[in-house]
Amino acid sequence: MRAFLVVMDSVGIGGAPDAAAFFNDGRPDTGANTVLHIAEACARGAADDGRSGPLHLPVLDALGLGRAVKLASGTLPPGLGAKPEGRWGAATERSKGKDTPSGHWELAGLPVPWDWHYFPDTQPAFPAELMARVCEIAGTEGTLANCHGSGTVMLDRFGAEHLRSGWPICYTSADSVFQIAAHEERFGLDRLLTLCERIAPVLHEMKVGRVIARPFVGSEGSFTRTANRHDYAIRPPEPVLTNWVQTAGRRVYAVGKIGDIFSMEGIDELHKGDDAALMAHLGALVDGAEDGSLTFANFVEFDSLYGHRRNIAGYARALEWFDAALGRLLPRLRDGDMLVITADHGNDPSWHGTDHTRERVPVLVAGTGRGGLGQVGFADVAASIAAHLGVESVGCGSSFL
Repeated sequence: MRAFLVVMDSVGIGGAPDAAAFFNDGRPDTGANTVLHIAEACARGAADDGRSGPLHLPVLDALGLGRAVKLASGTLPPGLGAKPEGRWGAATERSKGKDTPSGHWELAGLPVPWDWHYFPDTQPAFPAELMARVCEIAGTEGTLANCHGSGTVMLDRFGAEHLRSGWPICYTSADSVFQIAAHEERFGLDRLLTLCERIAPVLHEMKVGRVIARPFVGSEGSFTRTANRHDYAIRPPEPVLTNWVQTAGRRVYAVGKIGDIFSMEGIDELHKGDDAALMAHLGALVDGAEDGSLTFANFVEFDSLYGHRRNIAGYARALEWFDAALGRLLPRLRDGDMLVITADHGNDPSWHGTDHTRERVPVLVAGTGRGGLGQVGFADVAASIAAHLGVESVGCGSSFL
């Protein structure tokens, strides 16, 4: 008996009751629906770059994805009308954020117990005393950007000046985050990681959720970010699912950025890489993880490569790739295993702006029979996994098993 919790980063399904309180480019998220709008674009032939035709997700749909979208938002996506063979539902978030830590913490049983600090969309966006500390640690006379922006745009705007000056590029977004981009060779990867590690406690004291090191390489006109990103996140203030399982003497595996999100709390073994490598790691754990263990995985490229960049066709390709890989994975589960597929927030690539969208998320369960779960909470995911593994749950959720 094992549990696998797989987060499809940003694969929202619309219908969040408080979407009007969250904004993109000054406009509310009301009506945002990541899966529905991708499926609609595919159905009308508007997402045929590198793929073609209706959105093809037979494995996810058989688990109940189409029904979950309809439950969350009232509309069945075109091409996703299969009769579910798994258990399916839609989850609503309590935490007052549409960011990575908020979603993951609550999925792990802990709604965020405070309001995150967000930097104003002004220039400069950051207080002078914070930037003075960054300069002191970095050993530079100044910093670049100091504003809201997309990471790739920041490299286009400030990358060449960074190469000339050696000053770090500091920027933020609608999330509670402070990001520092620097060239791996000109600035140095170790130097960037040290800078982020040392400035992180200052940001955490402000209740900024994450400091993110964003290393890149290349020259003007051809800058690319590398896989050496590292997140320095606030530690959860109370035990979460990973701690519950580890305290019970079970082994916990993290795949992807789970280790960063939870600051390695309750995690025994970490596997990182791009999404293709992460799928290979997940497959190896399905084949070899021991009885009673928890594997907690995040696949980030839906969000990082396609959602923020508002690339509908790319997002559709990523979903179809994931679906095919999942189809090869599910038959390898053992009797008694439970695999939960969900998301942490939305990032509708058809939406205005470039930020996450406030949405409900799917909850698709393989290995525990079939049938609808109805509307559940994010924290119910953690309670259900704990119940499946027979470990004590100390979060606020209720098991849907």
